[in-house]
Amino acid sequence: MPSKDTRYIRLKCLDDLKQLLKIRGCWEKIQNVFVSLIKRMLALDPNQRITPSEVLHHPFFNPGLSKSSPCTDMSSTGGQNLVVSQQPSSCKRERTQKISCSSQNSEEFSQQEYVNASANTSSSKDDLEISKGTLLGDHYEVEGFLGEGRFGIVTKCRNTKTNEFVAIKVIKKEPKILQQAEKEILILMLLRGLDADRWNIVKWNDFFVEGHSICLNFELLDQSLWQYMRDRGNRVLPIGAIRAVLFQLANALSHLGSLGMVHADLKPRNIMVVDRYECPIKVKLIDFGFACPASTVIPGDCVGTVGYRAPEVMIGSLFNEAIDMWSLGLVAVELATGFPFYPGRNDYDVLKFIIQTQGQPPDHVLDSGLYTDNYFINDNYNGQRWTFKTERQFQDETGYQSKDTRCIRLKCLDDLEQLLRGCRRTENSQHLFFSLIKQMLALDPNQRITPSEVLHHPFFNPGGQNLVVSQQPSKQKDHRESISTTPIMITLAFFFFFFFVCPIWFFSHQNCYLKTNKNTKWIYFAKWIIMALPYWSI
Repeated sequence: MPSKDTRYIRLKCLDDLKQLLKIRGCWEKIQNVFVSLIKRMLALDPNQRITPSEVLHHPFFNPGLSKSSPCTDMSSTGGQNLVVSQQPSSCKRERTQKISCSSQNSEEFSQQEYVNASANTSSSKDDLEISKGTLLGDHYEVEGFLGEGRFGIVTKCRNTKTNEFVAIKVIKKEPKILQQAEKEILILMLLRGLDADRWNIVKWNDFFVEGHSICLNFELLDQSLWQYMRDRGNRVLPIGAIRAVLFQLANALSHLGSLGMVHADLKPRNIMVVDRYECPIKVKLIDFGFACPASTVIPGDCVGTVGYRAPEVMIGSLFNEAIDMWSLGLVAVELATGFPFYPGRNDYDVLKFIIQTQGQPPDHVLDSGLYTDNYFINDNYNGQRWTFKTERQFQDETGYQSKDTRCIRLKCLDDLEQLLRGCRRTENSQHLFFSLIKQMLALDPNQRITPSEVLHHPFFNPGGQNLVVSQQPSKQKDHRESISTTPIMITLAFFFFFFFVCPIWFFSHQNCYLKTNKNTKWIYFAKWIIMALPYWSI
């Protein structure tokens, strides 16, 4: 297996870490002490490595030093409080923390809610205060608010130069959220040279920095599929509309998969209806905050939203593009019934609903999960290595009380076909639709249908493909031309894009982001190259 450099940070020597910390703009008074501690921790000779007791008495933890740093959590606490927080916890508490992190991650970074409500713009002092009429990026005037979340807000803006309306997502100045935004920008830059209409993905125009916030500029779309369904009173969509939506989303996933990309947060709120009055319906995939190359996935990565995550994500197993197909299957059921299929508040709830309806994931899938023992007991009972924990067992361990929040309760997945018969669909299309859903919701990700197989499924014949593709204007002669047809051309394209076009465009358009000295600009250039390295593997 060829070696790959997957580092985000690449230094010539460990002393360069000081310069890197300066870029972050914090710890200026304790950088030397901090780096000296790191160097002693990372001594190559284990006999020369610092011991835990020596760490506790290191000058870095001196209360006086910590109070002088405006960018550390120690600014409000002394070294003693920091040490007390190191007291050991029980195994039970450790598992609870894993579950808590797993269930909250999607809320922390959920994006673009697109609801017709005024956004409450009160936030920390470092974040922008935005109201109607605020000018962003010199010539984008805020006309209204499209949504708000943990990440920040989405605004409807008018370009005062062209009178064009756009959607601008304003990211809050919080380290984790900013880091997520930087990764999203890398993904969007990779996708921006492609035909967004053919690929059924949102068109990204640009980004700029306003104050301390990163602003992402997108084309303005009508409303989310979630809002579209809500405006219809959660009535089921006609079979023709379902066919169109699923085909377009499978088209988007197929193209992302050709680049080795995982969207990782497919749900109705992240699917935009281009124009609610257009028929047939046209949709686009948005929000690439969780998107990543499949080659960079690490077991235990928590992505997506509770209720739409694939089983392999919930148990902390290694995943790939198949998790998007699971999410698409749940979206398909929601379009056909009007309600979420597995609407749990916690991953335990969702796994419980899945097991009650579809059965338990195979042992070889559960064996690979880092968090499997949070939800299952390894007892080799009744021919299975794993047994799902009862609600009482899970509550005793975590304090979480499980609740059944489903509007649709099925004894088995086959009952879904009976449910669909009451939706005035032809017998043939209903049977084909159900067979497609079963393949999308396969518990074993290796058995799950792929996007390209979806596009050729009998459910979309006859005429389904022409119906959907004809909606999509293209600036290219053939969508196959948007992807290089040989490995050599792909390599050259990525090299040219990441290491030449992106940095030059970044420096020429984002001067406000780099109003520092020349050396710092070159450091940002180096950082850009380093951030791009993991994406080279795709």
